[in-house]
Formats: sequence, C-alpha cells, structure tokens
Amino acid sequence: MKKYLLPENGNFYKANLHCHTNVSDGRKTPEEVKSRYKELGYSVVAYTDHEILVPHPELNDDDFLALNGFEMSIDEAAVNAKGYRKCCHICYIALDPDNLVQPCWHRERYVWGNAVSHKEEVKFDDNEPDYVRRYGSEGVSEAMNICRDRGFFVTYNHPTWSLEDYEDYMNYDGMHAFEMFNGGCIAAGYDDYNPRVYDDMLRGGKKIYCIGADDNHNGRPDSSRHSDSGWCWTMIKADKLDYRTITKALENGDFYASEGPEIYDLWYEDGKLYVRCSDADRINCNYKVRKAQTVLSENGVPVTEAVFDFKAEHGFARITVVDKQGRHACTNAYFPEDICD
Repeated sequence: MKKYLLPENGNFYKANLHCHTNVSDGRKTPEEVKSRYKELGYSVVAYTDHEILVPHPELNDDDFLALNGFEMSIDEAAVNAKGYRKCCHICYIALDPDNLVQPCWHRERYVWGNAVSHKEEVKFDDNEPDYVRRYGSEGVSEAMNICRDRGFFVTYNHPTWSLEDYEDYMNYDGMHAFEMFNGGCIAAGYDDYNPRVYDDMLRGGKKIYCIGADDNHNGRPDSSRHSDSGWCWTMIKADKLDYRTITKALENGDFYASEGPEIYDLWYEDGKLYVRCSDADRINCNYKVRKAQTVLSENGVPVTEAVFDFKAEHGFARITVVDKQGRHACTNAYFPEDICD
C-alpha cells in the first residue's frame, strides 16, 4: 500500500520559523521583514522576537502569513567548569491565531533591548506568579512542556551556537522539533548544520521533527553575502495558506528542511522509501542502525529520484538530498511503527 510521507495533494509554502525584528534586536521592522521575505519567495514567517509575544495580523494577505511566536533564552548562571557559558534558546509558535497569552511570563526580568518598549503589548495571565527560569534539564524541559501544553509548537534552536552538547540536549523533553539548520549562525561562521544532533536524539528515543530557519536579525545589507536572510527554510505542504492549516501541517510533520534542494514527492510502499527531488549530486538514506544507502550522480548527470530499503529492523529512516553546491535538504525521520505495513 502506498503511503505518502509528504501529502500527495496541496501546495508547498516556504517558511522562516525563527525571525527577529526591531521589536527586539533585529534591524528591520516587521513590515520590512515581510517585504524582504516575499522577495525571497517565502509565504510564511513566524515572528519570534526575543522574550515577547507580539502578533502581527496586519501583515497577513493572500500570499503571506505571519505566525505568532516568541523566543525564550534560558542561560547558564555563570561560566562553567569548561570555561564558557551555555544557553538554551527555544522558539514557541502559537498553533491557534487567537492564542495570544504568553506563557512563562515574568513581570520584571528577562525582557531586554527594544523589547522593553513593547512590554505593554504582551498579554499574560495576571493570576499566575512570575515564572523563574532555570538552566538545566529540569528547568528547560519544564518551560518546553508548559508552552507545549498551552498550545505552542516548540523548537530547540542552534545547539552549536549555544555551546550545548550531548549531555544537554539528550535530557531535554517537550520539543516538537529542532533546528537542523540555523541560517543566521551559518552566515556568521558557526557550523549549525546539525545532522549528528538529530541522530543522537532520534537514537535516544525522541520522536521529533527537523526544521530549517534563518534566525535573521538583518544587521547587514540585503546585497551582502553576510546577510542572514534566505539561508535556510522549512517547506510546508498544506492545502491552503491559512493559519490553522499551516500549523496543523507543522504538528503533523508535513514538511522538510532545506538550504537549497527541493523535495517533490516522498512515499513508502512495499518495504521501500521513494523520493523525487530537484537536480542533486547525491541522495542519502540514514537509519537508526549502522546502515546507509546512497544514490550518486554519474558522468555529470544529476540524480532526481531514489529508492531505499525500509524495514522494521532499521529503527528509523531519514533522507538527505545534496546538490552540486553542497547544500542539503533533509526530511523528518520516519519510524516503521508509523508507516510500515
């Protein structure tokens, strides 16, 4: 039986799920961010300014959707024994457009920079006490789960930039997804393409998705190679450009992450995974077990499709498309119990 892993029908919408404006520490206004990202072919931007949930419904039109969100930073209190200070950054995207009450709010702490002048725009539950953040597995997981339970899509951001390692991210619980790519960090020179982190978490029992996002601040001219817009994105497949339709696609994992290549079709049938994509130098399939498969370009002829084995004993499978410039597109991981016959 044929089972589509990316929906058979619908449209692909290019999305940036991590974005900063001059509401916090970005340089562009929300309107300027919309204009820039529409120029780059995006249909969706999640406005996730630091520490404050400020919605921008006035930006929505037939071709553009602004998702409501914010980014939380939970920092190590002091320099640790290794000589540096870690942090954990988490983006929360409201699944419902009317969910505008910010969880984990503190009336006096954490808000900084330009965000201070927008504090009065934040809605919070006045009956709840101030939320005090705690760095570490318990504190980070608590914050993730509170926001998840309050109806937010939770992403764990840029582990390389954050100086976090296996012992940190393996003990976090409550994320829906993590950033396979963070464009802003990559533009700045960090190695925040994180396939090993994804495999670590998958092999450790976490059923999570992977996204691509810019984390843009727009401190450099759009014409500069150092501009942090348009490096990485998430391609969401959905029936229409509607807030709840798009966030349901996020919940269902109906997307892939990319920094260039396109994936057109992905399905499972009779013990095999099938993928169709844009011109590629190679297409890889990796598993939970020590097994990998690859299809390579030969004699200058690009690869545009591949078929891979997928059986219960493989544990999970995920596909990576690599173009001739070395840019990647990464599917979510798929598990036999969810798709195999």
